[in-house]
Amino acid sequence: MGEIISCKNCTHYIENVPYPGTGYCKKLGKIIVNPLKPPCDGLSFTPKAERSKIGLGASTIPSLSSGNVVKPSYSQPSIEQIPYGLSKIDYAPTGIRELDIALRGGFLRGKTYLVAGETGCGKTIFSIQFLINGVYHYNENGIYLAIDEPASHVVRGLMSFGWDVKDLIERKKLLFLDMRPHFRRLYLKDKDKRIDPKTLIKNIIKYIEKINAKRLVIDPIAPLMYGGQEDVLYAREFLREIVFELEKIGDVTTIMTSEIPTGSNKLSRFGVEEFLASGIIVLSLQEFNGRIYRIMYIRKARWAPVEPVKYVFEIKPRIGIVLKGPLYKVLEEERGFRGES
Repeated sequence: MGEIISCKNCTHYIENVPYPGTGYCKKLGKIIVNPLKPPCDGLSFTPKAERSKIGLGASTIPSLSSGNVVKPSYSQPSIEQIPYGLSKIDYAPTGIRELDIALRGGFLRGKTYLVAGETGCGKTIFSIQFLINGVYHYNENGIYLAIDEPASHVVRGLMSFGWDVKDLIERKKLLFLDMRPHFRRLYLKDKDKRIDPKTLIKNIIKYIEKINAKRLVIDPIAPLMYGGQEDVLYAREFLREIVFELEKIGDVTTIMTSEIPTGSNKLSRFGVEEFLASGIIVLSLQEFNGRIYRIMYIRKARWAPVEPVKYVFEIKPRIGIVLKGPLYKVLEEERGFRGES
């Protein structure tokens, strides 16, 4: 009998990605629901026996650093819709494998998400990992809109971190924009320091169309809505207009970051950002048994049955955010390692 036609026998197949029970074809750029029904009918297979010829180990999944990445062809199609239940919902995986598993695929494509946390928790790393993952694994261009610091400083920091994004910038796969130099005539004439949302949205959409972007990061969102700490109504309407107009595009997934003051229970400066977001990821630093842990918590995930669990994560150079597991399990394992009852 001949060999059974299965994606599991092909070098292009990554098993249990983006979540258990599915797989991913690196060549076609598609989620594989049933590996016994290859979308290529076996015509595009590269047998696993030939891995050594092309320099791939049996379990190789390239990191995001351009020095190590096996870059997919830029002509690959985008990721197909992922079946969930009785319907098909399109997801934009975050690039953090365990988070995508918890979210049953990633962020809902075309929706807006809030990543909130104190200073130094990893909000920018999270956001850019989302952008880089989109380029390398799904051929989705991305835009990073820098609000608080020059985009050149962000790029320099990424280089130090081990993510060489210069090639992606030159190829116009990623676009790093500074708020003031790239967005002119934003401020309303009759309102000092207030930004005209219509002009802002018009400019953002212009750049989205320029590189056919599918992922957008606004880091952070609060300074755009500044109109006085007490002007919540203005902030609410400003953000509502931005979110609605961006989601009208249909296939651009947006991350907004929000800085949480140390010791505060708020998720955003104005307290309204989280209500319009389809999901909220909270990053924090917490102390247990004299050690500081980086904690990730899925505070909100629309249409995803997410368990209310805190996860411990690490930030690794050239890789990004990696989840170690649920907090309670990590603490149990460490107590067992120390021989505590």
